[in-house]
Amino acid sequence: MPLQKTKIGIIGTGMVGSSIAYALTISGLASQIVMVDIDTQKAEGEAMDLSHSASFIKPVKITSGDYKCLVESQVVIIAAGVNQKPGETRLDLTNRNVKVLLSILEPLAKHCPDSILLLVTNPVDILTYVACQTGLFPPHKVMGSGTVLDTSRFRYLLGQHCKVDPRSVHAYVLGEHGDSEVLTWESASIGGMKLMDFCRCEGNHDTRWIETIETKVRRAAYEIISRKGATYYAIGMAVKRIIEAILRDEHSVLTVSSLINGQYDIGDVCLSLPAVLSLNGIERVLEPNLSSEEITDLQASGIVLRDVIKQLNSTS
Repeated sequence: MPLQKTKIGIIGTGMVGSSIAYALTISGLASQIVMVDIDTQKAEGEAMDLSHSASFIKPVKITSGDYKCLVESQVVIIAAGVNQKPGETRLDLTNRNVKVLLSILEPLAKHCPDSILLLVTNPVDILTYVACQTGLFPPHKVMGSGTVLDTSRFRYLLGQHCKVDPRSVHAYVLGEHGDSEVLTWESASIGGMKLMDFCRCEGNHDTRWIETIETKVRRAAYEIISRKGATYYAIGMAVKRIIEAILRDEHSVLTVSSLINGQYDIGDVCLSLPAVLSLNGIERVLEPNLSSEEITDLQASGIVLRDVIKQLNSTS
């Protein structure tokens, strides 16, 4: 049976929102999923399609509706946004998606003020920061999907290289969900061994593969988009994992984007660090041991995001 009284709202039923809904539907985590979209027909169609799988899955009620239908949701996932137009800069896109987000937050605060908000729309770190700054929800109940997927990509590639199950690889991607993200090689480990020690024991002394993996992780989304137009399956699974950690009160550590105030001398910005997640949202943000170079890169990632925020403020 699904967990008792576990209601999840999804705002935005494009490919990402629908993939999240699919992952949650087959997971058995929720007793109810409500899909909301400005295109009400699209939301209704997605809910109908998923509902027709009822005889293959654990019981879950899947419906579409408006913000009032999200009342008593434990978690509301925001996957709504607009696509970049020809000739439009990244900042233009950011400004437009900030406007979309602000139009969503007020009715959400009215109908489900106690919900945890999980933002997925890009640029996810900026939108997570904007959501925190409105003051409509406490910061520990606002998080972005951050680098949870980037971390999975990193572990997958390390697993392939080292010929071990990615679930046995412990390594994180921190900072911005974007080009300035930081791959943490210093603390990466397999089976209790530091990654580089493991590789040397396996007879792998060539380190040129490190740069190859760095490039593949950073360019993963670009490569997928160039081939199929968008990424949505893996982020759907990443969001499912975040929801699982929250609803099951796991106190699991995941690299969600959250409001940072002082860690590594970084402040007043949202970016990804390992965070402990529970039914209460973000219990605490951790500061893993990083090399001096990794700390410098993480601080630089924070500056990149702060610069975008400053540009937003100057155009608002």
